[in-house]
Amino acid sequence: MDFIQTTLSSFLSLIPVTLAQSLILGFVVAGIMIPFRMLSFPDLTSEGAFPLGGCVCGVAMAAGFSPLIAIALALATGFVAGCSTAFIHLRFRIHTLLAGILVMTMLYSINLRIMGRSNLSVFGSTTVFDWVPFAQPGFPVAKIVAAGFLTLVVFALLNFFFKTEKGTAVRAVGSNPVMAEAQGINVWAATIGGIGLAGAFSALSGALMVQSQGFADVNMGLGILINGLAALMIGEAIVGKEKVWRQLLAPFVGAIVYYQLVSLCLAAGMPPPDLKLATGLFVLIMLALPSLRGSRRAAGPKESFRE
Repeated sequence: MDFIQTTLSSFLSLIPVTLAQSLILGFVVAGIMIPFRMLSFPDLTSEGAFPLGGCVCGVAMAAGFSPLIAIALALATGFVAGCSTAFIHLRFRIHTLLAGILVMTMLYSINLRIMGRSNLSVFGSTTVFDWVPFAQPGFPVAKIVAAGFLTLVVFALLNFFFKTEKGTAVRAVGSNPVMAEAQGINVWAATIGGIGLAGAFSALSGALMVQSQGFADVNMGLGILINGLAALMIGEAIVGKEKVWRQLLAPFVGAIVYYQLVSLCLAAGMPPPDLKLATGLFVLIMLALPSLRGSRRAAGPKESFRE
């Protein structure tokens, strides 16, 4: 009984912090979802674009730039990183995963070049979270309000875009590129633009995380892909993915639920090194469930036929 009370008390105290973190990381989950779901383009660029956005934002803030300009620069570099992956795949016919690995690997050196060191502190610099009215700067409430508002804006814009002609073209390329090209859709433009957009969202998440935690690190993206996939699976299980707005909402809902589950595991005393193992097993289970359900359904008629 004491264990449950202690765990619950610790979990409740962590909710504001993890909620702010999950709203920020929801953008990188969206950056993972767009290639996987909208374009059928398995991609690993997000694990490199996330720290790229953080490093660019950190250097810009350290140089005295406005936090909004720092975020804009992060978005631009993330977009270029995503476009590079798509271009390598299309131009040289390299598999999407390998193209993503190549870009992700090269980005590590680029991030080191950008910062000139492995980590950079921006404590004391003004952030977008400091502009939230009626909230004390540096506290989770300010981060929740700012990140939550930005989440609503991004969701509305994405929902609008993917229902336009160009957004529909991107979805058509992901569904059937051969048929899309036969209908006059520029497959190259749709693919490069879509993957670039995903890279921009991953970089946005990295930039916001740097402004939230006060420092940039070249290794800050380590493991973000598997965490993002786990969050996406949870979000799709809760919200569904039958409609565009559901698919767009899933990353943000999944990020909130996933990081609350992580917080609960930590509050219950799970060692932090075991979280990666638990996350990997969870993603494996979520991916295997459809196959297991299909096997059971296929076995059902056979059993009834024998009877």
